[in-house]
Formats: sequence, structure tokens, C-alpha cells
Amino acid sequence: MSTEDTIANRISRVLAERIITGVLEPGSKLRQDHIAEEFGTSHVPVREAFRRLEAQGLAVSQARRGVRVASFSLVEVQEVALMRSVLEGLALRHAAPHLTPYLLDEAKAVADECDNAKDIHQWDEANRRFHRLLITPCGLPRLLTAIEDLHVAGSRFLFATSRAAWAPRVDADHKAILDNLRNGRIDQAVIILERHVKRVSHRPLPHVSGTRATAFSIEG
Repeated sequence: MSTEDTIANRISRVLAERIITGVLEPGSKLRQDHIAEEFGTSHVPVREAFRRLEAQGLAVSQARRGVRVASFSLVEVQEVALMRSVLEGLALRHAAPHLTPYLLDEAKAVADECDNAKDIHQWDEANRRFHRLLITPCGLPRLLTAIEDLHVAGSRFLFATSRAAWAPRVDADHKAILDNLRNGRIDQAVIILERHVKRVSHRPLPHVSGTRATAFSIEG
């Protein structure tokens, strides 16, 4: 890895954290010259960092407006939720015949971790593990890669709400999915999973500037 790659990685990590925590609000312009000066570098790694942020969905490049912090609209969140619903349902159908009692017990333990999560980051990590345990046995690597990318996008939406109030909750869908799988009711388990990942929540979100907006995230 070249020095410029290393600097670009560092810049993109720092800017991503600022975007996620709300230090950089949606619509804020990312000024190439200011960022280059802050990190003591040329414009080349800054432009590479911007490209990485765009690939992650955290920034957008607009003609005559430059690069700005991306907004997360309800339509964007709903699209990710719909895609996850279809693809995870397909993956679960193929995985179900290979889900052993041991794997289902492991998924139950992870579901309990979700219910007992102390913050949004703990919940997200456990929730992603729960879904991964159920669908990985499908044996379709391209499908799993596509689903993982959607989970990453969903996590970004979720972390954007991390300044809103967090309250632990018991997820009845996780239990229902597992109960149906244990009893061989695969169609019903798929129906619940598909509905589960399409749940989108709305939360009031305070910005650092004192303004308020509405944040949307996938609850499943």
C-alpha cells in the first residue's frame, strides 16, 4: 500500500466517523482544500477518500456543487429494506434444509444478545450475526455477498440514528422465525423474515447545530 493510499484511508475513516456522529450534517460540503490542509497532504488522497465515501453511500458528488455529505431519505432506506427482504427470503429457503439444531441453538443465543443489547452498536452487531447464522448455509456466495452489502448499508442508516433515544426491546420476530424453522415450517419462517427486514422506523434526530430532522433506519 502506497503512502497516498494510507493517507486516503485515514481521511476517509475520519470523515466517515464525523458523518456518522453528526459532526458533518447531511448536505454539508466537503471542501477538498480545507481537508487537504487539515491532514497536511495534497489533493490526490483527498479525492480518493471522497471516492471511498461515495462508494459507501456517505457522500455524493454533484455537478457544480462539489462533494457533499449524503442524506438518507426514506425512499433510500425502503429500497435497501425491500432488497434485503427478497434476497434474505431466497437465502433462507436454500439454507433451511441445512440448519442443524446446533445452529438454531446458536442463533437463539445471539437473538437473546439482541434483546439484551445496551446500545445501538451492540444490537446491530448481534442482529447481523443472527441473520448471518440463518442464511450462510444456503451455499450461494454471490447472494450472501449482496446481502452483506445491504446489511452494511442498513448499519449506516442505523448508526445515523445513534444520537436518538435507544431503548432495549425484545424482538418477537426472531423467536417466531426460529420456532417455525425448528418445526419444519419453512414457508412461514420465510414470510416472517421477509416482513421482519422491511420494518423501517422513524426517529427524531438532533444535529450538532441544534436543528432537528427525521432519521430512518431498518429495524430487522
